[in-house]
Amino acid sequence: MTAQQVAFWALAVVSVAAGVAVFTVDSMARATLALLVSLVCVGLILLLTGLTYLGVLVILMMVMEMMVMAVFMVMYMMNPGGLMPMRMVHNNGGAMAVAAGVFVLLAGGAFLVPWPVRRVGLPADPTRALGVAVMGPKMLVMMVVGVAILATMVATVVLAVHRDRGDRPGDTEAEP
Repeated sequence: MTAQQVAFWALAVVSVAAGVAVFTVDSMARATLALLVSLVCVGLILLLTGLTYLGVLVILMMVMEMMVMAVFMVMYMMNPGGLMPMRMVHNNGGAMAVAAGVFVLLAGGAFLVPWPVRRVGLPADPTRALGVAVMGPKMLVMMVVGVAILATMVATVVLAVHRDRGDRPGDTEAEP
């Protein structure tokens, strides 16, 4: 096995283990971190397979998404840190049956479907070709939407912080 194959399988195992941990830990904070680890491993796998744009995009999006999720979790959940145990899955038997059925269906589809054979060679710049194929003439719209999403994340973090940038820790509200 080459080093790339070893890294692929190691990241795949970590990704699946972290995905399982999402449903087995007893706090939302730990579940969020486990989900982040799982999805960063998927992004690293994409980087290993030569899909640089998608790999970086997945990693950046997941880190930002988990940051926003953690901020809202701390703001609105009664037990974000998991000081009181909680169950992340309800109806375990039904959930396991549905998960097993979906796994069998997807695995069967992956092995039984005749995959197409590549008829043309790779483009000179696969990243650009992928961007054009996915976005096409909507690239400018997606860039504007990306800036709007970034502004929303920054505004969410600013609104979640209770003190002003001029406040110092330890200062009291009332001055003599």
